[in-house]
Amino acid sequence: MTDPIPFTPDLSVKPEVTAFYDKETGTISYVVKDPKSDACAVIDSVMDIDYAAGRIAYANADRIIQHIKDHGLKLEWIIETHAHADHLSAAPYIQQKLGGKMGIGENIKIVQDTFGKIFNEGTEFQRDGSQFDRLFTDGDSYTIGSMTAYVMETPGHTPACMTHVIGDAAFVGDTLFMPDGGSARADFPGGDARTLFRSIKRVLELPSQMRLFMCHDYGPNGRDIKWETTVADERAHNIHVHDGVSEDEFVKVREARDKTLSMPKLIIPSLQVNMRAGHVPTDGSGKPMLKVPLNGL
Repeated sequence: MTDPIPFTPDLSVKPEVTAFYDKETGTISYVVKDPKSDACAVIDSVMDIDYAAGRIAYANADRIIQHIKDHGLKLEWIIETHAHADHLSAAPYIQQKLGGKMGIGENIKIVQDTFGKIFNEGTEFQRDGSQFDRLFTDGDSYTIGSMTAYVMETPGHTPACMTHVIGDAAFVGDTLFMPDGGSARADFPGGDARTLFRSIKRVLELPSQMRLFMCHDYGPNGRDIKWETTVADERAHNIHVHDGVSEDEFVKVREARDKTLSMPKLIIPSLQVNMRAGHVPTDGSGKPMLKVPLNGL
């Protein structure tokens, strides 16, 4: 059984969605604009990193910032659908430039506790989500101009995964991929394939015409990169969870596939930064510094 959707979507509201694709990580970030005002939100921003060289940069974030400035928009929210393990968030950088509040699901506290131990962060690392301006609970809402955005828990990939439903658009994070991409992995600490299946089914109970926006796409079989689909299309064609696939069938396929996957190449820097709301950790002298836990993941 899946939990009922704790709100009624308003399909008459049609936010203007602009996508920004990062080829290095396969991530799609979004600027979501209220059609009745200049208010907007940024969802799942990317900070650039050359991990081998130990250098960070903000070309991806600067593209988003320039778009917002060019169109005279007011940034109200900087949203993370979850604590990403494959790219670093640029949320603090964007907030410094444009303002806005940073928000994530309340179960980021579970992620912080889990990875705080893995990275041996000590008692000075706060595990209460206080690095963010708002922690969302299931059924929560917030506003972007005249639009009401609703939030529902969709864990399984991570405990903190949430789907944000804004009018006729839903931002699903890593819960779902495009139909030919299937679903997200569920083998990270705190992940669970059975929980993921139930979360996906919850998303697919949204109205059939609901637009779904992905956080990642890798162009399976060489096709062009895509990031928008619909509930109806996912239910009909998703290779892992189309209508008729049972929970047990999904779990078998998902767990078998997860055993073949390598760790994301940026998981170590990503988790250290993203559990801090995009802030880079520092050493005792205040110098930016990352750790590499051996045999910890």
